[in-house]
Amino acid sequence: MNSKMTDINLPSWASSNEAQKSFELVRNLQKSLAKSIHGLDLPFKEIQWLRDGGRHGGGNRLQAQEGGFFNRGSINVSQVHYDDKPNIPLSSATALSTILHPDEPRHPSLHLHISYTQRKGEQGEWRLMADLNPSQPSQLGGVFRKSLELFNIEDGVDAFAQGDQYFWIPSRNRHRGISHFYLEAFNLPDFETELKFASDFGEKVILTYSSFLLKTLLGENTSEERQRQLEYHSLYFFQVLLLDKGTTAGLLVHDQNDEGILASLPSRVDFALLKKWTNDLQGNQDQLLEKILALKKDDIVGIDTQLKLQLAKIIRKHYKKFPDDLNHQSHGFKTTGPSNHLQTK
Repeated sequence: MNSKMTDINLPSWASSNEAQKSFELVRNLQKSLAKSIHGLDLPFKEIQWLRDGGRHGGGNRLQAQEGGFFNRGSINVSQVHYDDKPNIPLSSATALSTILHPDEPRHPSLHLHISYTQRKGEQGEWRLMADLNPSQPSQLGGVFRKSLELFNIEDGVDAFAQGDQYFWIPSRNRHRGISHFYLEAFNLPDFETELKFASDFGEKVILTYSSFLLKTLLGENTSEERQRQLEYHSLYFFQVLLLDKGTTAGLLVHDQNDEGILASLPSRVDFALLKKWTNDLQGNQDQLLEKILALKKDDIVGIDTQLKLQLAKIIRKHYKKFPDDLNHQSHGFKTTGPSNHLQTK
């Protein structure tokens, strides 16, 4: 790997023992994922950001250099906290959020998210997500699901059913990907068990996905495969900006990491295709999509830093004007009380 992994050097991190351990976990997973694709000789650039100048935390992301193996790739870790703000209900939020879009259209994209949130005076809660997103017809969804079946919560919510619910796109009558795992607001018998569960889950996703990337693909990709990839990237762009509540929540909380929050967006999307979808949306979201499309007159649009910042402003303005539109975004359902015989490995 051409990039050097450095320690995040910020003035302040959350004070709770759980927040510190969860931050160590997501940083270790960030390094593990970067290391797992070391054999591909992929350069990453490390970019840091600060929350309120570092007073309330921040984070870093390993950003894949474009023009190489990845169309767009980002491995983000962050922690924000408000130990010094007694009137703010949130104590801390710690997360790993990863998206990898390979340039080769026959390689699937991966989304991985692991986060731990503490509210003052309440028990902390975890959120785990992993979904496989190929742009071509693929049989890998079954392999991906089988590798994660061990982590499904017994006697509770089916994480795969919840994932299918979260990543369903009603206006397109389809899912975003082909295999989705999602657990929201869940707990295990004790924090150390939760920590191991999250660590094992992350490592299993990394191992499974890296094995897909290391497979040799025979023959040059075709123009039809590239077109399907562009259409899929456009769908991904659509789902993230209009339906993904995690992305929207991050943008509404603050404007200090807009580029990082939108790091999952592919490098090119088809605005002409997106224009055909404006009439199928709920509430006032057609207006949001129209404002997004008005930013560029081209049919095929490159998603650069400047455009990401413009997108963030439009999204914030829209949901402040139409807060009820948040009800039309994707959602899971709360998970509590898994059985005591839950095993992770």
